[in-house]
Amino acid sequence: MTILGPVICVVGARPNFMKMAPILRAMSVHEPPLPVRLVHTGQHYDKDMSERFFEDLHLPRPDINLEVGPGTHSIQTAEIVRRFEPVIDAHRSSCVAVVGDVNSTLMCSLGRCKKVRLWRILRRD
Repeated sequence: MTILGPVICVVGARPNFMKMAPILRAMSVHEPPLPVRLVHTGQHYDKDMSERFFEDLHLPRPDINLEVGPGTHSIQTAEIVRRFEPVIDAHRSSCVAVVGDVNSTLMCSLGRCKKVRLWRILRRD
């Protein structure tokens, strides 16, 4: 299997951190090595709701932090997809791994889906 770009693993809130930890550990020992980029949306952004979980679960520091922060659901979801889209463009990921059912999961999966569809449309021209 040829991987064209990294697997972008997205976390944003406490439930994501706990679910993504074993996935990242498995990817780190995969042979051949899988290129992975960990993206933290910043949906949960304070020390007790975010940083502490990275330490406790021995998660690597995120490669990218979108630093979305607080806001209403509509503001937060809009900011997540707005800030995640350039990450997709810059890294040309082979896939995006999301876990859970939080705003970060929804918007990053939607953003990736729409971006891939656009790439396919543009390649046809």
